[in-house]
Amino acid sequence: MKQILLIFSFITLSLTVFSQQNGDYNYSIVVRGFSYAQMPKILNQSNSNNYLKAYFNGGMIKFNDNQFSYRISGNYLTRSDEFFNNCNNCELVKGNLKDYAFKLGFEKNLTYTAVQPYFAIDLGYRYNRFTGNSVVVNTDKLAAGGQGAAAIPASSIIATKEGFTITPVLGIKFSPVKQISIFAETNLEFFYSYERQDAVTQDAANTRTLSKYNKGEYLINPVSVGIQFHFVNKN
Repeated sequence: MKQILLIFSFITLSLTVFSQQNGDYNYSIVVRGFSYAQMPKILNQSNSNNYLKAYFNGGMIKFNDNQFSYRISGNYLTRSDEFFNNCNNCELVKGNLKDYAFKLGFEKNLTYTAVQPYFAIDLGYRYNRFTGNSVVVNTDKLAAGGQGAAAIPASSIIATKEGFTITPVLGIKFSPVKQISIFAETNLEFFYSYERQDAVTQDAANTRTLSKYNKGEYLINPVSVGIQFHFVNKN
């Protein structure tokens, strides 16, 4: 029995000492391998819970100070997107989405165990831009025009949002070796933005409609996972 307790104590002590190694490195380079995140709402997008998957779209530099780390992060996403505007049978919008952000924050480990939970807060700037075309697909509205789809021309769309973000983060990380950690995070982002919606009809009149707003929205980012590389031992 004494031998079992002695072995258990040795393993526990070894895990604790090993887990402290992350704080023994001056800085870490972080690669975000996968994220599943909610995008800012575009126009009057009917599916406002618009979640997108992204791979290797972000990174981070962390400066470590014992249980605290100071974070500088950035992410970039560009892809084609389509959605219904106003309602599910009103307008079909297709185009290209570009979204990027830069953030500064801090991170605090909650334990020195082998598996380390942590929390963080990031503040930063975000820019979101959608460029595409909108086409009316409401059959009743088209029939009322009397000439089919030609009676209601398509519109080119440029919709942009830019502003600041506040992002509380919960995460957990595990170090299989001293210089490497694997992490998973979840966060809730508050995005307050200045928005421009610019639409021009694709006909002879080229009628332009420009709308401007200041808006706030909450974006849920259920999970992001990646790997951290630790450099420059403090000892």
